[in-house]
Amino acid sequence: MPSLSDSQREALLAELSGLRRFCYSLTGSQADADDLLQTTVEKVLEKGMPEGAHPAKWAYRVCKNAWIDELRSRDVRQRYPEQVEESEGSPSAEWVASQERQVSDLSDALEQLPTDQRLALTLVAVEGKTYAEAAEILEVPVGTIMSRIARARRQLMDSVNVSGDE
Repeated sequence: MPSLSDSQREALLAELSGLRRFCYSLTGSQADADDLLQTTVEKVLEKGMPEGAHPAKWAYRVCKNAWIDELRSRDVRQRYPEQVEESEGSPSAEWVASQERQVSDLSDALEQLPTDQRLALTLVAVEGKTYAEAAEILEVPVGTIMSRIARARRQLMDSVNVSGDE
């Protein structure tokens, strides 16, 4: 089992705040983002990374795959809405419902994006990566990143406009 070198460990630590923002942009929830970040770091620490792998790129890939797994789990959980209602002692039912709807709407809009578009948009628009850095992380040409972001933005705007009109 490969382990992390000291330099890889330091690079991973230096990238944690960026990974955390990336997690938040994917999940739309601070608690879920923290869970995703923890899962990502645990997987990287447990399984290590290949020799010569760039720690940030590797961690973002692990995070992306963990998020895909989480989306699959959420799909199953959404089929059983009675579990969502178990929350007691919340500040206000109206406030919680409003927040849940906003997060759900955003999550739905992001989930409707193809994975490649969602990841490109998140890395550049939320995480602040350059197109070149995003292209490196996702292992695609820069032009592909630009095209994916343009399509993602267009689709999100259409989705927001449609849901806002109803």
